[in-house]
Amino acid sequence: MSAAVLALMLSLVSAVAYASAAVAQERLASRRSGSGALRLLGSGAWWCSVALNGAGALLHVVALRYGPLTVVQPLGALTLVAAVPLGARIAGRRVSAAEWRGTACTLAGLGAILVVASGPAPDDVLSLPEALAVAGTTAALIGLLARPGARPGLRHATASGFASGVASALTQTVTVAATGGSGALPVWQAVGVALLVAAFATGGLLLSQTAYRGGLGAPLAVVTLVNPVAAAVIGLLLLGERLQAGPAGVLLALAGAGLASWGVLLLSRATPEAADDDHPVAAVLALQPETASVEPALVPRQPGRGHLTPL
Repeated sequence: MSAAVLALMLSLVSAVAYASAAVAQERLASRRSGSGALRLLGSGAWWCSVALNGAGALLHVVALRYGPLTVVQPLGALTLVAAVPLGARIAGRRVSAAEWRGTACTLAGLGAILVVASGPAPDDVLSLPEALAVAGTTAALIGLLARPGARPGLRHATASGFASGVASALTQTVTVAATGGSGALPVWQAVGVALLVAAFATGGLLLSQTAYRGGLGAPLAVVTLVNPVAAAVIGLLLLGERLQAGPAGVLLALAGAGLASWGVLLLSRATPEAADDDHPVAAVLALQPETASVEPALVPRQPGRGHLTPL
């Protein structure tokens, strides 16, 4: 099995784990919108979502060892694709036609990106000064985005995307260094980069949890789009990754990115059909007081009623 195929398979399973965690986080956030972080720490469901995030992260780390950032990170859009049927199942409804169109556009765009972004297993790493520069720049951006103000959900989702994308880039450096890549770092430097990974990964998780208080669709779409952009910039500028087929490949990658982005936006804006009261899942939710007021995952609210729509 080639390194690219292995990275693809690992990324697929990772996306399913992340999607499951996102759906669980959104439902907890909407159910406990007035609760603080300490209240969540006492919730078994929240810890299950953390475990799913951890499993997705572990698979993602292994995928980064076998595939370049320009391949592995765009596959993160599959998280939203996987969240659609999961959210529909939990909400007791069918996947809408608009969601199917968004899924098709996203998958077609990702296919175009994979054609030109595929390459050998990564072998280069960020130096410690480069890693610190990337971390400092990202921390400053997150600080600006996390300030109080309008549209906190979208801003926190953007900050989460930056944090997660940078965490992935730094993770690849640690993974390649630990497995004997050509740019292997001294142990103490690798440990320092690993601490940065932990900080950004934790920050991305907490920021996404805050963002999901306004619903799952728009914030998850923003995270899904910002994450690969941040990682791809690092890969192309600092790690020597290249796109195949020269200028034509760049154009195809841009077209694929545009199509995938449109698909993600379609998924985030899609209005699903109302749940069938006879659906077994809908019936179970209706009988449980704790979940009866929870809005279906991925269902946008009407403007003017607290819904955050993409810019």
